[in-house]
Amino acid sequence: MMGRIAGRFGMSPIPLYLLGGLFFGTGGVVEMRAAADFGHLAGEIGVVLLLLLLGLEYTAAELVTGLRRSWLAGLLDIVANATPGALVALLLGWGPVGAVTMAGVTYISSSGIVAKVLNDLGRLGNRETPVILSILVFEDLAMAVYLPILTMVLAGVGFLAGMKSLGIALLAITVVLIVALRYGRYVSALVDSNDPEVFLLKLLGAALLVSGVASVLNVSAGVGAFLLGIAISGSTAHEAAKLLEPLRDLFAAIFFVAFGLNTDPKAIPPVLAWAVALALITSLTKIGTGWWAAQRQGIRRMGRARAGAALVARGEFSIVIAALAVSRGVDDRLAALASAYVLLMAIIGPIAARLVEPTVRFIQRTPPSPDPVGL
Repeated sequence: MMGRIAGRFGMSPIPLYLLGGLFFGTGGVVEMRAAADFGHLAGEIGVVLLLLLLGLEYTAAELVTGLRRSWLAGLLDIVANATPGALVALLLGWGPVGAVTMAGVTYISSSGIVAKVLNDLGRLGNRETPVILSILVFEDLAMAVYLPILTMVLAGVGFLAGMKSLGIALLAITVVLIVALRYGRYVSALVDSNDPEVFLLKLLGAALLVSGVASVLNVSAGVGAFLLGIAISGSTAHEAAKLLEPLRDLFAAIFFVAFGLNTDPKAIPPVLAWAVALALITSLTKIGTGWWAAQRQGIRRMGRARAGAALVARGEFSIVIAALAVSRGVDDRLAALASAYVLLMAIIGPIAARLVEPTVRFIQRTPPSPDPVGL
């Protein structure tokens, strides 16, 4: 029902899935406690599939090119959008662990929502679209480094052990990029098959195996799946994405519902004002980031505005980060704040992308008001 309602209004279903989970979860109107265990397991599979499909969207060459093109805008993006979340966490007394978590929640845009909005609005061929995509690529690479750091912080490991985990993560990312650039066809050949059933089993088996190994090494399971997706290239990646998309959508929906099930809706009102403040501030900082990045590429004012507005939406990654923190015992209010924030941003993002063009046109056509004192 929630998915159909979202489709009817042309919006992302993520906020409605969260609302459904809140309705039936802990402290909700109708509690379904028996769904929690299934939701947890299915949700973990959903995260793996989300990030595997994300990796399949990029080739290693595209990632390297995007990194070279957008590294400066990417750094601005981190500073401008991670800082508000970290500051709010510190103000709420959640300490450094909460600050690192909330920094990720407010930093990362939703690649899924952004891609859908660009496609729905027919902007895939616009001049500013490569700028938007290069920033999203940078964010995804940043997540591949951030998630192992977050896992290390949440586990409470010492400095040396933490540096070891981070070193392993960076080494894994480097090795995968080199393998994907030079030997991607061999990786693709290993998982490829003319039989769709065998192909699907190979993909799922490889994704879960790599994710499991990543977890053992204290690297996020999602990062392992993301790196596997990058290593698969060419027609194999295209066919894999087409085959896995329905499964991804199914398990991702369960993941968002499961997160809502484990969030007490009574905890949201105390943090709602903070969520609204973060939504307003980080909407402006994302718009500023996109505007500046597009300006550096010589794009005119309308394109800059479209680039900034397209990046506003937050969604799947923010919830993945919050779920990881809550599972490790971080303050339960963090889940409530993340839920309220994503609910707002997943709605504000597509609306901002749709309204930015008529708004800018209206401003440009409105003549300045006369100055009564002649100054």
